[in-house]
Amino acid sequence: MCLGIPGLIVETNVRHEHLARVEVNGVGRVINVALLEDEHLVPGDWVLIHVGFAMSKIDEAEANLALASLQMMGGIFTDEVEALMTSPSTTTAVYQRERPTG
Repeated sequence: MCLGIPGLIVETNVRHEHLARVEVNGVGRVINVALLEDEHLVPGDWVLIHVGFAMSKIDEAEANLALASLQMMGGIFTDEVEALMTSPSTTTAVYQRERPTG
């Protein structure tokens, strides 16, 4: 399974037509848009990004849904890690107490 991150194109690169600057959740980065050259991307378009490549053009509603889903998954992951770290079976004290000596 691949994870795509929605990004808003804020600038196309005149010197390098296969590069564009996008904003992903408030963070700017440069991505490769060569796979979507037939889409004629312009600032204001949304794309789905995977490992630095725009994989597909999406609309704003789909981008917002994807962002909300990613934030939800991130929250679930954070909650799970916190529960794991505070569980008596995984705390450092229990590990040290049960670790064999010698």
